[in-house]
Amino acid sequence: MYKSLIRPVLFKFNPEAVHHFTFSMLKNFGFLTRIFFPEPIADKRLEREVFGLKFKNPVGLAAGFDKNAVLFNELADLGFGFVEIGTVTPKAQAGNPRKRLFRLIEDGGIINRMGFNNDGLEAAIGKLKGNKGKIIIGGNIGKNTDTAPENYTRDYLECFEGLHPYVDYFVLNVSCPNVGSHAKLEDVEYLRELITEVKKINQSKAVQKPVLLKIAPDLNDHQLDEIIGLIAETKIDGVIVSNTSVNREGLKTPPEVLAEIGNGGLSGKPIRERSTRMIRYLSEKSNRAFPIIGVGGIHSAKDAIEKLDAGASLVQLYTGFIYEGPELINDINREVLKRASRLPR
Repeated sequence: MYKSLIRPVLFKFNPEAVHHFTFSMLKNFGFLTRIFFPEPIADKRLEREVFGLKFKNPVGLAAGFDKNAVLFNELADLGFGFVEIGTVTPKAQAGNPRKRLFRLIEDGGIINRMGFNNDGLEAAIGKLKGNKGKIIIGGNIGKNTDTAPENYTRDYLECFEGLHPYVDYFVLNVSCPNVGSHAKLEDVEYLRELITEVKKINQSKAVQKPVLLKIAPDLNDHQLDEIIGLIAETKIDGVIVSNTSVNREGLKTPPEVLAEIGNGGLSGKPIRERSTRMIRYLSEKSNRAFPIIGVGGIHSAKDAIEKLDAGASLVQLYTGFIYEGPELINDINREVLKRASRLPR
């Protein structure tokens, strides 16, 4: 129903306006999901235990959708196994000027340059206090755009301290191409410093929360080797593969349209193969030494299984959720169950 009736209408309007409209509908008329969408699949065989947390199923929603922790209870009702809020920054910020969100319909992709627009740390905490305990929540944290380079770590630590009582795991977002000083955020020496400081705070808590690193799909094999070494050294809990891409190769969208859109991070089908390749490389090269959450171009159950087979423990949707709708969650979980039934007992 979503692809045949709802999506054609939504895609006639500005993507960011549609995003806000959809939020309002789910928040205020969430009961309609029971009418328009099938009942989420619930089955013990879908459960996954990863970095010490038990997920009711392996399908999560990536950061960037519920930036301000407004909708996680309603998203749980759609069938997600976990939801990642954010990216949250210490102070509220408007992000980059509009237009900043673009559909590449021919490619099944999206380009965004939102720029970490969010209501800030205190607003997120206020919303998380309304958590009904339906779902695992990840906290994706970053720095404010106007923060000086010498204070980047301070921003991450402030968000970590503030969100620690309210989220189940953390993601250090150091790979978004839409923030200033992007190069420093991906420098291995800086990452070592950041992770070390975050871990110090984490270890001081009565309950420690898993900490993951989110990396870009544009890293080469040498850089991936550095990431493997960094994880081994810092004992960080896992990695999310991957964020959005600045690469525009192989797109069907005409070059003049891409030029008009300008810069931003590309997500969706065009990054599927790159993301899956990186998952496989990290998994095999490290001998599956750490958990991987696979994200990037999952538009079908087959795409999700591909990432799980490559070495991911869990998967996340974003662009695929927008293009394919909530039915995609059940499609993936149904395929996971089919495969489980074929395994020898």
